[in-house]
Amino acid sequence: MAQPGPRNNLTDVSGLVVGHAHDANIRTGTTVILADEPAIAAVCVAGGGPGTRETDLLQAGMLVERVDAIVLSGGSAYGLAAADGVLAALGAQGRGLRLAKDRPGIPPTPIVPAAILYDLANGGDKAWGTQPPYAALGQQALSSCSETPDLGRVGAGFGARAGGLPGGVGAASLTDLQGLSVGALAAVNSFGSVMMPGTQAFWAWPYELNGEFGGGRPPQDFQMAPDDWGPAKLNPAARQNTTIACIATDAILTQSQAQRVAQMALAGFARAIRPVFAPTDGDVVFVISTGRQALPAPETASLSLLGEAAANTLTRAIARAVWLAREKD
Repeated sequence: MAQPGPRNNLTDVSGLVVGHAHDANIRTGTTVILADEPAIAAVCVAGGGPGTRETDLLQAGMLVERVDAIVLSGGSAYGLAAADGVLAALGAQGRGLRLAKDRPGIPPTPIVPAAILYDLANGGDKAWGTQPPYAALGQQALSSCSETPDLGRVGAGFGARAGGLPGGVGAASLTDLQGLSVGALAAVNSFGSVMMPGTQAFWAWPYELNGEFGGGRPPQDFQMAPDDWGPAKLNPAARQNTTIACIATDAILTQSQAQRVAQMALAGFARAIRPVFAPTDGDVVFVISTGRQALPAPETASLSLLGEAAANTLTRAIARAVWLAREKD
């Protein structure tokens, strides 16, 4: 029976490490997911106000199918520069795509897709002039990568809000899934609410394992109006809300298969947040495959199982982000 891995974190998928960095004065941060070798990746963009980098490259039929790292960051469009810092550091290490392998003096090009959330209006000191902090934060997060990253108010979720509650970074995993592992990491800055109205229960409660986000349950006689979202943000503005996430698996996937997992994983957003994919949200989910285990036959059934597990694990990661952020607030 599939159960959370030993860390209940994305890093339960072998071949990946995660690092965070933040600036408490600015109230922002960055998270880096680093593969130990180039890994198959795909992406789905579902929100109405996304901010992304290199996502076109991850569509089927493009030249590049593998990535060196994924960056999730606060900072709105400024935060995309966190990937610049990661790219520069990885390039200096000799990592990256080499199209001119036999010609000296040509640096490699690390492939570092990124997505951002909006935390510019959270009260931090954003008077950075011509020197936004994000490239430096990206390098700091890269240098802190480990198999045991923190969760809660860290990294990309340091300055986030989830509806009317503190947001943060959460993660979850499942192992022994027909011999496969799947993990999810999410930075939650949603317009929508993660809590059922008038209760201490998360929308994600049916998917909780081992009391990982408090064990709250709705009362047996719970009812709600169709338009009662619970503690959502009441006055959203464009590009001010987002949940950005990464799904990881050790299954050997083609890019097309990874894309299908990403599409199925979007259900995890909808199970954990209400409403979701709104015009003011920039919801994005990446999928990364470290390619350690073959999909059991028949592949179609195994891919369906993997996609559903990805959605469930993402649901749990979103709830854990808010639960752990509230614990540390």
